[in-house]
Amino acid sequence: MSFVAVIGKDNAPMYLTTSDMEQELDLQYHVHAALDVVEEKCLIGKGVPESKELYLGLLYSTENHKIYGFVTNSRVKFIVVIDSSNVALRENEVRAMPSAIPFTFRASP
Repeated sequence: MSFVAVIGKDNAPMYLTTSDMEQELDLQYHVHAALDVVEEKCLIGKGVPESKELYLGLLYSTENHKIYGFVTNSRVKFIVVIDSSNVALRENEVRAMPSAIPFTFRASP
């Protein structure tokens, strides 16, 4: 995993972390671009607050990264950026990634 971002309901970054500090600014750009896709998916009905499905799927991909999105019922967004070269990671593993994140985030003070 290259980058994880927790974005508040007002689209302000709450938490950002990366494993590659040299590409941090580029990865932040990808996260902000992904927010447009998240908002679009929420407007067309997928990922609405009443939905129990957090996973929005692959938001978009670039030559070097795949960007996945998750949204909670309180409109907190989780954006995960993964290296495209990581072929060992399957879609169902990506879907399971944030299952602990919302609970950890909610439990923190």
